[in-house]
Amino acid sequence: MNLLLAGSFDDAERARWHEVLAAALPQHRLLLSVDGVSRADIEVAIVANPPAGALRELPGLRLIQSLWAGVDRLLGDPTIPPEVPIARMVDPALAVAMAETALWAVLSLHRGFFVYQQRQRQALWQQHAQRRADEVGITLLGFGAMGQACAQALLCGGYAVTAWTRGAGAPVSAVPGVQRINGHEALWRRLADSDIVINLLPLTADTSGLLDATFFGAMPRHGAIVNLGRGGHVVEADLLQRLDQGLLRHAVLDVFPIEPLPREHPYWRHERITVLPHAAALTDPRSAAQVVAANVLALAEGRIPAHLINRARGY
Repeated sequence: MNLLLAGSFDDAERARWHEVLAAALPQHRLLLSVDGVSRADIEVAIVANPPAGALRELPGLRLIQSLWAGVDRLLGDPTIPPEVPIARMVDPALAVAMAETALWAVLSLHRGFFVYQQRQRQALWQQHAQRRADEVGITLLGFGAMGQACAQALLCGGYAVTAWTRGAGAPVSAVPGVQRINGHEALWRRLADSDIVINLLPLTADTSGLLDATFFGAMPRHGAIVNLGRGGHVVEADLLQRLDQGLLRHAVLDVFPIEPLPREHPYWRHERITVLPHAAALTDPRSAAQVVAANVLALAEGRIPAHLINRARGY
C-alpha cells in the first residue's frame, strides 16, 4: 500500500519518523508528499497535526492514523472526508510516560516541593506539615488508557484515587482500588473533597471550558489543578483569578490553547503556576511505529484497525 506521512514536523522530526515507520512497514511504500504518485493510490495517511486541507482529494484513503493521542485538530478539519476512519495513538509507552508525569505532579503538590523551590530562591529554611499519601484526595478526569495508567501509578504511591467519566466509561475492574463516578452531579459533589484534580479528558464540545469558575469554586481553597488534557479545557481568566485570590493553591499546566505558549503570557511568571512545554508524555517513535504497523496490517488483512474514534463523541 501507499502510505502518506503528513504533519507539522521540523526536518529532523520528519526524517526520524520516516526512518522508524519505514523500518516497521517494509512491505509498504511510505511517501513524504503526493508528488509523483496518483492521489487515488494513497490508502493510509499517517499524521501528526497536519495542516488543514493536507488530506483533501485523496479518494483512495481508507484510514487516517494519528501519531498523537489527541485528535481534536483532525476533527476540526472540515476537508477530511467523514467516511474515512480515524485511529488515535494508544501506545503503552505513552501511557507510562503520562503516568510518570502525573505521579511527579501529585507528589510535588502533596509534599509542597513547589513551595520549597520558591523558598530556595529566598534562601528560606522552613519546613511545613506533611500529610500521608492516603490523606490526599486525588480526582482523575477521564479514565481511558492514560487515565488508567495514571491511576495505577498513583495507587502504587499510596494515594486514594477517584476517577470521573461523563458516562459509564471503562469497566470498574479496569484498575482495582479506584473509586468510579460518572455524571456531572457526582463530579460537583466529588470536587469538594478533591485536593488535586488531574485532567486527562479529550477535548470535545462537551468538555471545552469545563475547568471554569464554577468548577474551581467547587474545590477546596487548598486544591490544585494538573492539566494534562488540552488547553481548551481551562478557562484561563477564571484560573488566574482563583490563583490570584488564593482560592486555589497551584496549577501544573502542560497544554495550552496556543502553543508554544506566548512569551508575554502571565502563566510564565505566576508563582502559583508550573508550566511544562507540552512534554508530559512525548510520543516515542520506536513504540508508536509498531502501533501504526499493527493497524496497517489489520487494514491490509481486512480486519478493523484498533482504537478508531467515534466522531459523534469526539474521541
